[in-house]
Amino acid sequence: MVIKKLKNHLEERKREGIEVTLKENVQAKNSTTLLEDIILIHNALPEMNFDELDISTNFLNHKFSAPFIIDAMTGGTKEAAKINANLASAAEELGIGMGLGSQRAGLNSINTAETYAIARKKAPSAFLIANIGGAQLIDGLSIKKIKKIIEMINADAIAIHLNPLQEMIQPEGEPKYKGVLDKISWISSEINVPVIVKETGCGISKEVAIKLEIAGVSAVNVAGLGGTSWAAVEHFRAKKRKMHNKAELGKLFWNWGIPTAVSLIEAKSSINIPIIASGGIRTGLDIAKCISLGASLVGTAQPLLSPAVKSSKEVITAIDKMIYEFKTSMFVTGSRTVSDLTNSRHIITGKLLEWQMTH
Repeated sequence: MVIKKLKNHLEERKREGIEVTLKENVQAKNSTTLLEDIILIHNALPEMNFDELDISTNFLNHKFSAPFIIDAMTGGTKEAAKINANLASAAEELGIGMGLGSQRAGLNSINTAETYAIARKKAPSAFLIANIGGAQLIDGLSIKKIKKIIEMINADAIAIHLNPLQEMIQPEGEPKYKGVLDKISWISSEINVPVIVKETGCGISKEVAIKLEIAGVSAVNVAGLGGTSWAAVEHFRAKKRKMHNKAELGKLFWNWGIPTAVSLIEAKSSINIPIIASGGIRTGLDIAKCISLGASLVGTAQPLLSPAVKSSKEVITAIDKMIYEFKTSMFVTGSRTVSDLTNSRHIITGKLLEWQMTH
């Protein structure tokens, strides 16, 4: 009975997470990624043709057709199965990667696991990232179960997501983080796929990035402030349940976090492992700016959710638009390859410059 109740609560939470994100404005309100403060230097003499661009890249020994990944979104419900199928089909066709939503729900039943496993069926060769929450590691999640999560989608890597703020506001939240770093280190040494640690919209500071590299993780996804606010999502969920204190907490911390550009710069200056930049990535120009700042891959989620509800074709159209914008950014900076763009010149201005000078 306890397992059945947990399953029902998890499915309800997953369903509401999709519904709230689609129906409510849960984007950062008074904060941005600060990517607008990055100016890429225009090259009036690119000395190449547009069709000579090579936007392929390698990440964790896997080749990507572009430095782009569909960031973790959902799973665990009937609606999520369709979304994951459409996202995975797009990832396979475009030769990019995809992260799955937290898979704890998939441990409860074969039917629920299928809402995640559908991704590998639709994307037999794409780079897929499994997902489990840092807070759930404290509940004694065994290596056997973690391996089951990986096997569920035949994952190429596993992400451990950090969401302390969301756990505080979430009606069913589990704000248990004592010992999470040790668990991350333990998992990194015990499993045979790369471990990626990601935030969920509040960013990763240089201090945390350093601790994660020392713990042995293979990559970090900074997932900074400027896009979807999970404090906002949980505000609406708490409000629905008349949990007034939690709802107010969600409003107070709606714009909490480290802007994506700041988090990326801090991580890049502090660690040597690959970095994924996500959090408020909305255009191909955003992708180019993140690559210029040193990201190995760039991810987005929210702009692809609505297309994924409709079809894989809609997802492909949305991603194609961003990739075309990205390629244009490369062309007008004279960057023939992704490596050229990484080494291109840029200028930091405004609030981002102020942040750099004071930190």
